[in-house]
Amino acid sequence: MNGPAVRVALVTGASRGIGAGIARLLAARNLRVIGTATTDAGAARIDQALGPSVVGRRLDIGDPEDVDRFFAGISDGPGMPLVLVNNAGITRDNLMLRMTPEQWSEVIDTNLSGLYRITRPVLRGMLRARWGRVVNVSSVVARSGNPGQTNYAASKAGVEGFTRSLAQEVASRGITVNAVAPGYIATDMTAQLTDSQADDLLGRIPLGRMGTASDVAEAVAFLVSDAAGYITGETLHVNGGLHVA
Repeated sequence: MNGPAVRVALVTGASRGIGAGIARLLAARNLRVIGTATTDAGAARIDQALGPSVVGRRLDIGDPEDVDRFFAGISDGPGMPLVLVNNAGITRDNLMLRMTPEQWSEVIDTNLSGLYRITRPVLRGMLRARWGRVVNVSSVVARSGNPGQTNYAASKAGVEGFTRSLAQEVASRGITVNAVAPGYIATDMTAQLTDSQADDLLGRIPLGRMGTASDVAEAVAFLVSDAAGYITGETLHVNGGLHVA
């Protein structure tokens, strides 16, 4: 089975940046998109900014009870998704000797345990349909590491291991599971860099520019398409040559 004519995609963390770019592009590729944000204001921003094919919903993937409520109410919207993009995540940067237990556990619980909380209920519908696409957003630091981000790098390395393992579990049902690992992407945060900081950063990227949300979104859109039906368990690096895996 190839799924319904109009597929529903769930994109977590879709209120800004990479997530918003992914949600916008998937809607342009004729998917109906549920985009999530951690606040009602963020969900409203998704509704207002990303077009009529994108529905904004509030969801905190770090809160198991909130996740249960979200899926209990999913029938009020477009329906259970056959495409899942796990984009939501947080950082709590600090050097290891200064990192608090809370900074460690918040990142691991949201970025890694949140992946489990969202993917498991969505898989049931994919298994019934015998078709599905899961794309997990990792990071270049999962392979390269980064000082001050042991918690974040560990969580993203876990995302890639999760991706490879789940891909093998569900491949026989026509479900693919892949990851996309962005490098330095132009965001509100990188816009605050000084000229010297920006020059230093660009000097480390062979392509000589930071990536855009569109660069990442195009990679995700390919992996959820029928054209990528024979690709699973892979991590697609979108980093301008910053780190060659």
